Amino acid sequence: SDLKQQVEKISAAFQILPLQPKTREDLLQYFCYLVLDPNTAHRQLILSEKNRVVKRSRTQQRYPDHPERFDSWSQVLCKESVCGRCYWEVEWSGDVSISVSYKEINRKGGGCESLFGFNSQSWSLQCSPSSISFWHNNIKTELRGPVSSRIGVYVDHTAGTLTFYRVSDMMRLLHRVHITFTQPHPLYAGFCVGNNSILRLCDLK
Repeated sequence: SDLKQQVEKISAAFQILPLQPKTREDLLQYFCYLVLDPNTAHRQLILSEKNRVVKRSRTQQRYPDHPERFDSWSQVLCKESVCGRCYWEVEWSGDVSISVSYKEINRKGGGCESLFGFNSQSWSLQCSPSSISFWHNNIKTELRGPVSSRIGVYVDHTAGTLTFYRVSDMMRLLHRVHITFTQPHPLYAGFCVGNNSILRLCDLK
């Protein structure tokens, strides 16, 4: 019957799409070891600890010219793409944006087209000591609740979800968005780092 066929279709769809991870242990199954790409780093950013830590400097670094380098916003992308199911954690202090972006994002100039969260190419969680908000395509979503110094990011490319968590003994969902990935290209983790701010990619532990 038609009803039986519909039920079979729905159950097949649920079998194809795995359930959202619920615990930190679930998420750590999809842990991705990411490294910052020096060729993309703005000249006021200092990378250290095998390119796993980034901080903002008042002085310009002597990085060579590179077509992939951000020349206006203090941003950096990771070398590895995040495809399939991928999870990573960062610790931060100051003012930072924790983002994912297509590689095609503009690198040159100080317009919205090159700033994480202010264009169609990127999604960004902006964190400061007093507030937290989510940005995409220049649209802001204010988020409530305590600010956490450790944030988990989970991308499920197949399900089309991007999820941010407060990392603690109890994982707390901070924000989840459903994304129609229109581009076949993979996503990359990226960060924008404000004055007197620092961000560290966390090791698996």
